[in-house]
Amino acid sequence: MNRWLLSILIFAVSVVGLSMGATLPLVSLRLHEAGTSSLLIGAISAMPAAGMILAALATNRLCGRFSGRSLYLACFALCALSASSLQWLPDALPLLALARLTLGIGMGVAVILGESWVNELCNDARRGQVVALYAACFTGCQLAGPALISLLGEQSPWPVGIVTLGNLLALAAVWRYLPGDWGQSPEEETPRSFSLTGFLRVAPALCIGVVFFAFFDAVVLSLFPLYASLHGYALPLAALMASVILAGDMLFQVPLGWLSDRFDRRAMHLGCGLMTLGLGLTLPWLIGVPGLLWPALALLGAAAGGIYTLALVLIGQDFRGADLVTANACVGMLWGVGSLHGPLLSGALMSLRPAGPAAGPQPGRGGVHRRGVPRSTPATPRPRQLIRPRAGRRAILGSAQIRCGVARATRASTSTPRGRVP
Repeated sequence: MNRWLLSILIFAVSVVGLSMGATLPLVSLRLHEAGTSSLLIGAISAMPAAGMILAALATNRLCGRFSGRSLYLACFALCALSASSLQWLPDALPLLALARLTLGIGMGVAVILGESWVNELCNDARRGQVVALYAACFTGCQLAGPALISLLGEQSPWPVGIVTLGNLLALAAVWRYLPGDWGQSPEEETPRSFSLTGFLRVAPALCIGVVFFAFFDAVVLSLFPLYASLHGYALPLAALMASVILAGDMLFQVPLGWLSDRFDRRAMHLGCGLMTLGLGLTLPWLIGVPGLLWPALALLGAAAGGIYTLALVLIGQDFRGADLVTANACVGMLWGVGSLHGPLLSGALMSLRPAGPAAGPQPGRGGVHRRGVPRSTPATPRPRQLIRPRAGRRAILGSAQIRCGVARATRASTSTPRGRVP
């Protein structure tokens, strides 16, 4: 196992994770501040996923024309340009959508190739640990993205600058250390035995797991903080919930990988799926019980992350050569499908939410006073003001004295403090 090349690949995917983790919530929050609808925020948030789908469709053809090193250089150059454009682009949604699409293409090709090469570099006895370390670094840098916005603010140029610098460093590392003939197309050696869509028939359980995790990951990053804020949580606390989910994902992946090298990997994959399903179904109830919510969020992140990590381990265990690249390209396509539909569907449901009975904190479900907000006003929720009036949204972001998740309209004109995260 070439540890030096492995470290380059892990650093590269860590930069991709930072790009995804920082820009997804950054764009969502800036659009939210501008009064953009939840449905439109979801549509813009889905553009990187659409780019990943395009990357998956093109990867095999690109591998037949260019070396892996050349593709990696092009990916990080494209990511650096797309990330930096978030700061200097005019306030035009079509151009913003195009920048998000190109970022998704660059990240998609980099992830597909990186996952294939990591599986080729490691032996089966330690495959679980190595792939889990790769996934944990990716998730850890995703977690660093919201933290950057928390420290620097969503209107600061620094988060965009740090992401751009990370992509430029990855570009320099690939240029300096990756061999020139690295990653030549395996199709020149052995033909693949199934197509991109054929993998859906070969490994349907793995495909379903990847789609689910991509859906989950995109929603947590882009819209979960908004969902929690609509249940009465102040936005910084709501953003912390997303960080706890990602932290659970990051911290438990290497132990899960270690276990997968010693126990049946398919059984563990099924167990992670069942645990994620159970926790997800109870989340609408748990969000009103803070004492149970926080540990449940960490376990939810661990189980959901295990679905994806163990899927990669099983793919590396069962496939080689051109089939491995095709399988990972299909994983990238399915990731894009899940990420595309996650923000779109969640944004649509949130836009319909004012008519629902649970739009605000409910007595008996861990009301506002149980979430650290003094309860000095009546606990009658007024859910329509949480979503529809822009003034109500800004009051949620700017007021430190929220009562029952609704600020008085007279406070809507106060300035919004910095230090929020998505």
